[in-house]
This record gives sequence, C-alpha cells and structure tokens, in this order.
Amino acid sequence: MNFKQYLNSGSVLYLDGAMGTLLAERGLNLGERPEKRNIDRPQDIIDIHAEYFKAGANAVITNTFGVNAFKYCEEDCKALIEAAVKNAKIAREQTGGKGYVGLDVGPSGKMLKPFGDLDFEQAIKTFKISMAIGVQCGVDFIFIETFSDLAETKAAVIAAKETCDLPIIVSNAYGEDGKLLSGSSPQAVAAMLEGLGVSALGCNCSFGPKELLPVLRSLAAATDLPLVFKANAGLPSVAGGKVVYDLSAKEFAKYCAKAKKTGAIVLGGCCGTTPEYVKELVSSCGKTIVKNRKIKKRTVVSSSIKAVTVGEKPLIIGERINPTGKNDVKEAIKRGDLSFAAEQAVMQTKSGADILDVNVGVPGTDEPSVLNETVLKVQSAVDVPLCIDTSNVAALESAMRVYAGKPLVNSVNGKSESMEAVFPLVKKYGGAVICLTLDERGIPKTAKERISIAKKIILEAEKYGVNKSDLVFDALTMAVSADPDAANVCLKTLAGLKKLGLKTVLGVSNVSFGLPMRSRLTAAFLSAALSTGLDMAIADITAAEIESAMINHLALTGKDRSFSAYSSFAAKTASAEKSAAITPLSAKINSQDDLKQAIIDGLKEKSAAIARQYTAKKSGLKIIEQDIMPALDFVGAGFEKKTVYLPQLLLSAECAKAAFDIVKKTFGKSQSGNKNIKIVLATVKGDVHDIGKNIVRLLLENYGFTVVDLGKDVELEAVVKAVEKERADLLGLSALMTTTVTSMQKTTALVKKSAPYCKVMVGGAVLTEDYALSIGADYYAKDATVSVKIAEKIENEKNLKR
Repeated sequence: MNFKQYLNSGSVLYLDGAMGTLLAERGLNLGERPEKRNIDRPQDIIDIHAEYFKAGANAVITNTFGVNAFKYCEEDCKALIEAAVKNAKIAREQTGGKGYVGLDVGPSGKMLKPFGDLDFEQAIKTFKISMAIGVQCGVDFIFIETFSDLAETKAAVIAAKETCDLPIIVSNAYGEDGKLLSGSSPQAVAAMLEGLGVSALGCNCSFGPKELLPVLRSLAAATDLPLVFKANAGLPSVAGGKVVYDLSAKEFAKYCAKAKKTGAIVLGGCCGTTPEYVKELVSSCGKTIVKNRKIKKRTVVSSSIKAVTVGEKPLIIGERINPTGKNDVKEAIKRGDLSFAAEQAVMQTKSGADILDVNVGVPGTDEPSVLNETVLKVQSAVDVPLCIDTSNVAALESAMRVYAGKPLVNSVNGKSESMEAVFPLVKKYGGAVICLTLDERGIPKTAKERISIAKKIILEAEKYGVNKSDLVFDALTMAVSADPDAANVCLKTLAGLKKLGLKTVLGVSNVSFGLPMRSRLTAAFLSAALSTGLDMAIADITAAEIESAMINHLALTGKDRSFSAYSSFAAKTASAEKSAAITPLSAKINSQDDLKQAIIDGLKEKSAAIARQYTAKKSGLKIIEQDIMPALDFVGAGFEKKTVYLPQLLLSAECAKAAFDIVKKTFGKSQSGNKNIKIVLATVKGDVHDIGKNIVRLLLENYGFTVVDLGKDVELEAVVKAVEKERADLLGLSALMTTTVTSMQKTTALVKKSAPYCKVMVGGAVLTEDYALSIGADYYAKDATVSVKIAEKIENEKNLKR
C-alpha cells in the first residue's frame, strides 16, 4: 500500500533513529557537515539506513536535515538531496525492498520577521527548492522536524503543500516548559497544523521520552490526527571525549510504549538513538493497530502562543482596530501608523479581549499590503488570536498566509461568489470563519430565513472540505433605531442556531447605532444575547458597560466559579483605567512608569516617543537606570518564569533599544551607556544555526554590553584570534546539533590555553549544565536571560578588582 494508506490504516509506523550519532562513530570530522557524506562517503549512509531497516524500521528519513538553499547553492542542494534519496532507496532494496523513504526537512537556522531578517515568502521559496528536488527523486512523504518556531513551521508546511500532494508529517522541538522556543503551546501548534491539513504531527529532539510524554498527552487531547513521538536517548553528557546519553535502549522503548498508548502512531528516535534502540522500540510496541482516538470536533482558533476554544465560555472579540466609524483609526491607517494598531491591541487585551478583530479597509490604501503588515505588527504585540476582517479576497489570502496560527476569518455569507472565494482559502490555510446569514436576496426579515441560509452555508462548506466545527454563525445585529423589532429577530435567530448545535457570534454594538448612550443599550443587548446562548461578541471591551455585562454574566452562570474575575473588576476603578488606556501618544506623561510599561508592552514607537520626552526631565543615565533596565529585568524575570515568551522578550528588547538610541544622543563625552567588559559570541564550527546566539546578542546589547558577533560555523582559530584581539572577558559559544558539541569542547580548550583570562559560557538545545561543565565551560546559559546574569556577574567581579 502507498504511504498515505499505511498512515491511515492505524498500523504503527516505525521510523529510524539518529544519523549524526552513527556518523560520529564512523569518524565524522570536526566541522564536517553530515549531509556531505551523501556524496563523499555514500556507503556510510547506505549502511546506516540498512541497519535501521534491519532493526525493524519501516520508514527511514533521508540525510538532508541540514540541506537547504540558505546554506548551499541550488546546484549543491540538488546533488546532495539526489544522493541522499538514492542512498536510502539502495538501503531499502538491500534489505528486502519494503518500507518508505521520507525527505527530512530541518529548520533554516534563521529567525523570521519581525524578530529576525528572514521574510516569510523567502522562507517558503527556499523550502520549496529542497522539497521539489526530493519529490522529483520519488520520496514517499515530507518529514518536517525539529522546528521551534511556529511561523517557520507554517512556512515549511505551505511550501510542501504548494510543491506536492504527498503526506506531510510535522514534528516540533519543545522546551522543558512544554512549549516551543517561540512560546507556542501544544494546543496552538495542533490547531494550526490540523487547520493546514498535515497528515501527522508530534514532537522530537530536545529531551528524552519521559520529558516529552506530557507534550504528547497535550497534543493527544487537542487533535485526532496521527501523532509522532521521536525523543532523544535521554540527556547527554561527555565520557571519554564522546557524547553519551543516559537512557538505555530498553528504558527508551518502555517510555515509547507509553507514548503508543497515548496515541502515537509514528515512533522513532532522535539524538543518541541507534539501531539497537529502534529494535527494542519495535519489540516493545509490537505491530498491533493503534485505536483511533475519538475527539469531539471543537471550534478552535489560535495565535502563535495559545489556542482558544469557542463555546467553553462566552468570548469577546475586540473591535477597536477597525476604521468603521473611528476617525482616529482611519487616519492612522492612512498615514501608515502601525504602532497605533499595536497600542489598541495591547489596550484591548489588558481589558480582557479574547480575540482581536483586525480591519484596515480604508479607500485609497493597498489593503493586502497594509493588512499583512498590521497582522504581523499586532500578532507580535499580543498573544491572543486574531480575527482577520476584510471583504478583499487578495488581502484575506495574504493575511491568512503569513498569520502564525489558526485565525478567525470575518467573513463569508450565503452568496455563491462569497463561498467560492473564501472557503478554498479556509481549506488551504486553516481557520474558523464567521458566516453571515444573508445571501443574494439581502438580509432576511425573519429568523426562519436566516437559519435556512445557515443550513445552506454548512452544506456548501462541506463541498470544500471545511468542517461544520470551523463555522461560526452571525445572526445579524441590526440597528433598533431603524427597525424596532431588529433585536427580537436577531435573538430569535440566535436561539434557532443554538438549537442546531452551531457556534454563534454577533457584532453587538450595531444594535445601538444612531442612538445616545450607546454603550448602555449595547450592554443590555449583550446580556440578552448571552442569556440566549451567544458564544462570541464583537464589542468594545474597553467600554466599562460592556466589560461589566460580560463579567456579570460569567458570575451569574457559574462560569466564574471563584468570582475572581468579578472581584477583580469590582476592585478596580474602571473609569480611571479606561481613561489612561485611551490616552493618545502625544499626551503629557503622567508617570515615570510609562516608559517601563511601554517597553514591557512591546510598543516600540511609543517607547521611543516617551524616552524623547523624558530626556527633557532627567539625565540619560537615570532614564537607563530607572526605566529601561528595570523594564528589561521585569521581562527577563517573566521569561525565566515562563510567563513571558520569546516573541515578547525580543520585542521588549527592540523597544529598549529604540529608547536607548534616543537617550544616547544626550550623553556627554564623559558619559557612557556601555558596561566595562567585552563579549565575543560565535556559533561553533560545523553548526549553521544561530538563532539562539542572535537572541543572546540582542539582549546583551540592550543591557549595555559591548558584543562582537563572529557569526555561525566559525573556525576554532578565528574564535581564539577574536578573543585575543578584543581582550574579551567573556566568550559565548552556541551549538544546536549533537555532532558539533565536540567542536564546542575543542574551541573551549583552545581558548582556555591561549586566553586564560576569558571566561567561557555555552548554550544550545543539546546541552545541559552538567554537560556544559564537563566540556570545560565556566558557565551554562540555558537561555538569553541567564547569559545577561553571567555577564553582569563577570562585570561586577572585574569592577571589584579595580
């Protein structure tokens, strides 16, 4: 049977184990890239694949993890991938001719905009090059693995979908907190990947099977797709100059058997595993078919950080990023002021919005471009899902394409042309969609007619492969000032839709259009709609009456059991907070905390503007000491506690830099914003992944340290030369791959010998503290915030010696 049939049969798919581990045993040289063995020593690769097939694997992954057009020219990519696929196929033929070959696609090693310099479309284009070659060579499936950023994961999946119709398997690398490096929860990952239509999803690398089991359980509860489990052989250490792992093959297999019971149908090994591990894995898990997990289809939307399930409790969709009836928003869009949207997003989220509507439809603007940029800007500022609101199909596709997560789409209706335009996009990119109960005849006068249109939309969505669970129906709120019976018809329609088991949404503020004291009337209507079963309301959550109506409903219906939301709302002075939240950027600064808050909130333009005003009131050094540094410390502490994630950390660092750049202009000749030590950073020889190192550099620079960044794949001698030239106090070394840790160890030893005055800190996904110390490093930096503490410790020690 073909691969797709096998994957859907329920039979376990046994993958191979590590490639780099076995190549190291075969003398992989320091700095040598594993994928070059495809051509230079193909028999090594053939033998390794064959060993895994003999051990019981019925699928192997090509030795192409590090092959992409970011690292090689297109001609070299072609040669390496063709050789890799050929080697895997030869191994298959030599071991009986059965089994499957998957194209291994690893991450680019770069960060996507807005946190890095890689454009989303460029990422897709580059992944396509590798995938097209693999498809031409006849691979059976695409295996996207070890991605730690949700946006890059989406780029790779889109590239695969636009290259071929082969099954796509995605396996992400989760951290010790059970989230991706970008802060994405398993639920958010599952929502996006299921929406994109991948064939299977799961987790690999980073940790051993025991540590990854909780992630697998979260994924199993979030999706009924086949699950992937591909853990390391425990935690690494160095013994006799070699990297070893602390879990035996039998122990590894025991945990994998638990993974199978949890629902994993695709099982294999990552770093440190060998054919012995795969043999034990097959023996422990057997060939019995995995029972299908029956998970009730839920209506889920997600951001890059978290998923929100519609129906668990009433949700508010913040409506303020919309130019309709809002001149300030309209003018901001016209002048290209995206910071305005970011501020509105932060303010609404703080007020309790669960989802944010984003609409930039202003005549005379390039809506596809503006919506795309606004979505990226808003998504980098807040962690809630977005509702992409536009009638421009080109703008909708552009925004859905780049959005990291599963968005809510506003909207489709019962018109044939609307459904023909929107449903294919929902199917391709994934999303839940608001369905307006109107059609070619306009807005029906009766509830019965509106419900009839809803039924028609459901049937049409099925033709495009869009499940009913991804449809949210709008009963249509009309102004009572124009039709006194409008609210009654809407509520009757809402009740009918709920009887059909459908999810519902209303733009509640429409009811009060043209009348005075609108928020009070809107709040009364919202209360009535919530009592009728409304799932989501598009409203201005910053209006105290709207927030009050929602809070009261939750308290009265038992959805706020501890009354924490009610008590919090009752305790605060709502009017003062609402006033402060909508203060325009040009207003007078009332508190020194404003700059700190702007940095914490990730509002770059606002941070710079407030810093400029502060310079008229106090010295630059005081601004740095009293405002900028405390803000960075606050965010850094949150990052360590896992209440703040990488996108927020990087955004706050950029805000701090923007403020610092303003403040620097006020320094006199005797003043300095820099620390007293020099730091050299490098990704070690043979490793081309520099995301972690770049994050460390950004944070260190924003704390005022002087950093010399040598880049990636740096020769040992070049590192030593830079340390000596700069008389560096601290060297930071990064490595992502197990095969390059020996390079890190040798670099550390060489620096210790040539520049004993320089301390060495190391970091990377494959390291632990014990491991780091065992290779001669002075410090282990598990993340960027720890690197700052290490640098500050060294600076303090240096100052004491003066």
